[in-house]
Amino acid sequence: MMSAAHETTIAENERMDTNSLHPAAQKLDAGLYVLATPLGNLGDITLRALDTLKRADAIACEDTRVTRDLLRHLQIEPPPLFSVREHNEREQSEHVIAKIRSGQAVVYASDAGTPSVSDPGARLVAAVRDAGCVVVPVPGVSAVTAAISVAGFESTAFTFVGFAPTAAAALDEFVDKLTLSTSVSVFFESPHRAEKTLLVLAARLPADRRVVIARELTKKFETITSIVAGELAEWVGAYPAQMRGEFVIVVDAGEAPRGAGASIDVRTLMKALLEELPASKAAKVATKITGESRESLYELAESLKRV
Repeated sequence: MMSAAHETTIAENERMDTNSLHPAAQKLDAGLYVLATPLGNLGDITLRALDTLKRADAIACEDTRVTRDLLRHLQIEPPPLFSVREHNEREQSEHVIAKIRSGQAVVYASDAGTPSVSDPGARLVAAVRDAGCVVVPVPGVSAVTAAISVAGFESTAFTFVGFAPTAAAALDEFVDKLTLSTSVSVFFESPHRAEKTLLVLAARLPADRRVVIARELTKKFETITSIVAGELAEWVGAYPAQMRGEFVIVVDAGEAPRGAGASIDVRTLMKALLEELPASKAAKVATKITGESRESLYELAESLKRV
């Protein structure tokens, strides 16, 4: 199942009602405004985001070049911009806090989507909050919820697990956890690693487990593919062009262990995990599933190994 999204042009954005929601002279209250930006289609910018960007005293951003280009396309005269990236987030937090304490409204925007969701921003938000300053969400586009909305999975529970790991052993363990998960799992993948990750999903997920591959969401060459794991390897080989772009991958929930009612049978779960994993890793996975302490589950695993 594939679909294509039209890429919004600058002319189309000019037809949007971009008038401020408040009088231009009205100043934003001092604070940090965590603002979501479009993934690719400029039509996804919200009216509130436009208003906030127009009235900000300063904009902290992941990449000043990307944000400056966005502001130019939206025909917004940029206030002072400065970079807050993963490598300088802690240090730049003090700069942001000083601006807020002086009465300024500072926007934080990552390159695309919602900040702090596998993007910089979380450390900045924590530092600003710890300093007693106001943090305001300006919600909008999220690649996570965009992918879930078109997945068609019935489960309302989902877990966002960031980016898939790069090391082979860690990736195998990562997919094994997805197999055991009783909630929908969502993760990101980069174009140069997508093929490898999809082939591991094909090899280690149950053949009937459904996977949705959302590629280049909201952009010109967007494709959304729903497929069972048993057909993934063939699909990867048949569509090499689909391995380009940014990916959001959604894996459907697995069934709860047999005999599970209001709670999971921990001993049965641990026995099953120990057939495939060492005690420490089995305890780590079981902790995520059951919510019990890792230490107690490790002790149980050791005792089961001695039986």
